[in-house]
Amino acid sequence: MRLRTAAVAAAGALTLLLAVPGSATAAAGDFEYSYIGLSGEPQQGFLIDPEGHECTVIPEAADPHSSEPAFSPRNRTDALARVFTNPDCTGDEFDLRPYTGRGSERLKLRSVIFFR
Repeated sequence: MRLRTAAVAAAGALTLLLAVPGSATAAAGDFEYSYIGLSGEPQQGFLIDPEGHECTVIPEAADPHSSEPAFSPRNRTDALARVFTNPDCTGDEFDLRPYTGRGSERLKLRSVIFFR
């Protein structure tokens, strides 16, 4: 009887473990970038622990008609960051390595996706 109870409890725990969504696909760390603020001066922006495997639009560079693209990205996450020139993760792309990937001010971006 005790063995059956233990087996049922273990199966229930395994079911809960599999059913609870985790952040295993999130990129741990910060993704930094620069953008031109409303004052016309360069500003720093950050994505902290961004979601993995989904397109993230850079908020300050989302609208190609009214904003400049972001630039000078620094990937300080534990995931590969693929940056794109368009806000919907399309257009020209460039990969930035985990932890140390960086781009110059000539690298323009409007969206990014992280891969683990």
